[in-house]
Amino acid sequence: MKMQKQSGMSLIGFIFVLAMVIFISYLGMRIVPIYLEYYSVVNAMDGVAEERGSARLSPFDIRVKILNRLYVSYSENVKESHIKLTRSSSGVNLRIAYEVRTPVLGNLDVIAKFDRQVTLSN
Repeated sequence: MKMQKQSGMSLIGFIFVLAMVIFISYLGMRIVPIYLEYYSVVNAMDGVAEERGSARLSPFDIRVKILNRLYVSYSENVKESHIKLTRSSSGVNLRIAYEVRTPVLGNLDVIAKFDRQVTLSN
């Protein structure tokens, strides 16, 4: 009769794998909201850019439209100072550049920089 060797994961191996899964899940819970907020910024910018006559609006009105859309999306990191409007030969360019810092563990932070530009329609 031949003896079979047991195969599988030991308790220490299982705890190690579980710790890795929990840590990766924790990082995901800290990083995913940053990108969800960025996609709401993208949607707000695209929405304002696609509105007819948005290039003819005053800079104040464009900022108010963007900030109102971001307020509905619960965006907290984009401030009025991050919104830049420039006029060029191709039209009015709307640019939002901002940085998000999220603490992860102790003195470790996740830093994400976002910079997006769209041209407003006439």
